[in-house]
Amino acid sequence: MDNWDEIRTAFQVARKGTVSGAAEELGVHHATVIRHIDALEQRLGVKLFQRHARGYTATEAGQDLLQVAQATDDQFTQLAGRIKGQGEGVSGDLVITSLDMLSHRLTPVMVAFQAQYPDLRIRYRTGDRVFRLEYGEAHVAIRAGTMPEEPDNVVQPFMAQRMSLVASAAYIDRFGLPDGADDLPRHRFVISDDEKSRAPFERWLRHRVPDAALMYRASDPRNMLDAILAGAGIGFVMQQECAAHGLTEVIPSLDDWSAPLWLVTHVDLHRTTKVQAFLRFIKDQMKTLE
Repeated sequence: MDNWDEIRTAFQVARKGTVSGAAEELGVHHATVIRHIDALEQRLGVKLFQRHARGYTATEAGQDLLQVAQATDDQFTQLAGRIKGQGEGVSGDLVITSLDMLSHRLTPVMVAFQAQYPDLRIRYRTGDRVFRLEYGEAHVAIRAGTMPEEPDNVVQPFMAQRMSLVASAAYIDRFGLPDGADDLPRHRFVISDDEKSRAPFERWLRHRVPDAALMYRASDPRNMLDAILAGAGIGFVMQQECAAHGLTEVIPSLDDWSAPLWLVTHVDLHRTTKVQAFLRFIKDQMKTLE
């Protein structure tokens, strides 16, 4: 392929479905779009699109091209994110990713950091998938579990994620408290809906109570906390949540439930002013987080 402009044009036609939509996205005349598509189809010797009254629909060959172009476009976007993170000042975007359940602890820290640097825009990403530092999807990641081993990442120990097994007053009024760990199987529990969860505290619970006792399942930590507070069952929360919500520990916290947290950055961005400033700030806040 000698002309990436033509591939980029085909990608936008496939995305938008019309020549006019692609032309507007690319900032070119619609005749340029048609010329690029015709030239690319002639060079490849196949039809990439079916033309019809409503616009353009990608053929099977066009779909193959679209997948490659999508991956290329994603990588350029991610590269741009990494380049933007290499500035000397503490401004622009700072992209941070962590587990959902850490949001209530990290958000005040990020807001306080932003108050010191008002030109900084925080982008906080959580979710099921791991955001890739090497593609610029995040500048700083806070990850749990075993120490990350990607060769191009700088990994530093952060803190321990201490968990408590708790019940609300509403649950205790209805079902009482367990009489020690051996009494847990006769109670009801709130747990993640992900049966393959690697969280050590959830694996511990699934091994000690029957599946029938896992009566309330949710996909989001906030939903699980809401269910615990409403009395749906006993469940795990971070230790700091107990006092904040008036929850009662049903058995003493065990070391087996804890998971180490790691601060992870990519080697290309680790020494930048912005990332170093945030790392220093969040480390200073560690005692508050704990």
